[in-house]
Amino acid sequence: MDTIRVKNTCISLVQGDITLESNDAIVNAVNTTLMGGGGVDGAIHRAGGKEILVECMKIIAKRGPLPPGQAVMTTGGKLKVKYVIHSVGPVWHDGMQKEAVTLASAYTESLKLADAKGLSSISFPSISTGAYGYPVEKAATVALGAVSRYLRDNETTLEEVRFVLFDRFTFNTYSKALEVLAPRN
Repeated sequence: MDTIRVKNTCISLVQGDITLESNDAIVNAVNTTLMGGGGVDGAIHRAGGKEILVECMKIIAKRGPLPPGQAVMTTGGKLKVKYVIHSVGPVWHDGMQKEAVTLASAYTESLKLADAKGLSSISFPSISTGAYGYPVEKAATVALGAVSRYLRDNETTLEEVRFVLFDRFTFNTYSKALEVLAPRN
């Protein structure tokens, strides 16, 4: 299963490169400094150009480091999207440090920013499952659960929420989690 509907919003899964998305916004899995790094963050900064970095620097200068579970929005720069929503996920320790709460917040806060701008589509990577070491199986359940709860419990402008998953293992893991989630909607 690659798609479910929650109220008026379609949640879909695709395997691919998030920097090639052409909807309203993509979410960037960032560290607290927003300065670009490896993985998804580095790829988005390289593809989007320096306009994104300049806006990130202004945000950090104004508010300081972005805490885990929070999100901010910048231009899409040279990407095909209007906006990039930068969200900080948790570093995985042992699952007993409120990692699931923080990860759910990273998704929810990103959705709130998309709704505040009246966006109709957004794409997420698998936040925190790269360098931050969050187990993909656990992250998929948290991510899909947080997004579906938000869509069920809030009025939203979003018509489509996509999870753009870089490799086959991550895609398959999210697909299994989506199958478990589907009957509850």
